Parts: sequence; structure tokens; C-alpha cells
Amino acid sequence: MKKNIVLVVALLSVVFVNAQAFIGNTDNKFQVGANFQDNGTGINVTYDYGIGENISIGLASTYLLSVEEAIDADFGDRIDVRARFSANLGNVINVDENFDVYPGLSLGLKNFGGHLGLRYFFSSGFGIYSELNAPFAKYNSDTLTPAEKLHNQFTVSFGASFNI
Repeated sequence: MKKNIVLVVALLSVVFVNAQAFIGNTDNKFQVGANFQDNGTGINVTYDYGIGENISIGLASTYLLSVEEAIDADFGDRIDVRARFSANLGNVINVDENFDVYPGLSLGLKNFGGHLGLRYFFSSGFGIYSELNAPFAKYNSDTLTPAEKLHNQFTVSFGASFNI
């Protein structure tokens, strides 16, 4: 019985640890998760660095591990790397200090696009995220091959978020 009480107190203390989704200047966020899109699934990794109260810049990369067999996709078709800019609006909409909404723009190897992300921190170092990405302008204006369409479409990612 004593062990159960200690366990419950420990779990509750973790829930009530002061966590903040975005603290502003010099904030560092690292996220890793799964990426889903038509004809492929893969790994999504992002890093964001706070340069202002509500502004961050960073990098994002996606590598598709599973691609439909009919698509002849080589390494260059499977990977995308993007520089990104985000407006972290968690403290503006003021839902919860552990919650952040971050719309933004990205410039990558395949296109110019945008993203809309949500993240929630359970503790000072760990949270979850979900992100939607969409291309606004593709670099290749011709008809795209199935392999070229892999990173030139709407994608959804979700996974773990870390303060570093």
C-alpha cells in the first residue's frame, strides 16, 4: 500500500511540473516523429531555435522509409531538407502555458511551403507534437513524376518534442 501511495504522488508531481511550450529567445526545441503522405511514410526531424519572444528559425528533414513499390524512388526522392521560420503563438492565444501553436513558412530542396504545428509539454523537457505541411510553390512546374510528388504534397507528422 505504501508503494502505491508513493507511486501516485510521484506520477502527480510529474504532471504538475512547470513546463512551458515556448519561452522565447534562445529556446531550443527538437522533435522526432512519423511522417505520413500519399505513397510513403517516414521519419520527420525538426530543430527550432528561438530568436525572439514569439519567433523561431530552424531546420526540418523528412526521410521516407516506406515508399510504394511501383514508385522508383532513389535517395534524392526520399529525402527533403527545409529551413523554416515559425511564429510561436502559444502565449498569444493563452490556452495553456504548456501548449504552443506555431504556423510558419519553409524553404526546402523540393518546394516553398508552409506548416501549422501544435505541441504540448507534459514536463519541462518532454512533450508531443503534430504538424501539417503543404507546398505553396513547387520548383518543378512541369508534370511531376510519382517520385517527384513524394515531398510535393500535403503531409502530416506527429511524435515527441524535447526541450534541449
